[in-house]
Amino acid sequence: MDVSFQLYSARNFTPWDKVLENLSGLGYTQVEGFGGNYEDAAAFKDLLDKNGLAMPSGHFFPLEQFTDDLGRVIETAKTLGMERLFCPALPPEQRVTNADAWVSVGQNLETIGKKLRDAGLRFGWHNHDFEFIACTDGRLPMDILLESAPSIEWEADIAWIVRGGQDPLTWIDRYADRITTAHVKDIAPEGACTDEDGWADVGHGVMDWPGLTAALRKAGVDLFVMEHDNPSDVERFASRSIEAFRKF
Repeated sequence: MDVSFQLYSARNFTPWDKVLENLSGLGYTQVEGFGGNYEDAAAFKDLLDKNGLAMPSGHFFPLEQFTDDLGRVIETAKTLGMERLFCPALPPEQRVTNADAWVSVGQNLETIGKKLRDAGLRFGWHNHDFEFIACTDGRLPMDILLESAPSIEWEADIAWIVRGGQDPLTWIDRYADRITTAHVKDIAPEGACTDEDGWADVGHGVMDWPGLTAALRKAGVDLFVMEHDNPSDVERFASRSIEAFRKF
């Protein structure tokens, strides 16, 4: 199975032409974009083509881009060949425990999703851990978002689900019909990799990625995206992670 690579992981190791050349040489065929790749979308597409890489998905942040500059978002996505667009977060000040606020966000996501589908694109949400902090009424924001936006997809970041104190297998089973894409990242043993915010290369941490991969494939996930939020050596992370993933 082809595996993608979230370019945010390499943001501190540019230039991008060298990053893409290295990823291609390691066997990656796809990458996932983020804001740092969109300033000159046409030029970045040329770099992708030069290295035999596709960009089927991308992150767009903040959410207001989809309302204030939707035309540019669509143009960027189509220039780069994207099919799936994900909003990856809310800014810290919007991560509240008011359930009504999350309902409002979900309704906004649903409206955005319809506009993007009308433009021939797909749209969804990418989680962190804050969506699993209970609201004052006891509900979890992740549930509220998916209930309030019944037509959007979920790009499940499995390691962030774990950091949110939840069992990822439970969430994969509960929302198997909504999860289309998954972030593949790993968590280091407690006290290890402190210089990398406690993240690990995939297959070298504490998560059961063989079992998780099987569950995600059973749910119909067809795009797996490698990510490390703060690697100290991106080539080490990229190479060890794809080597491990090929064995899952």
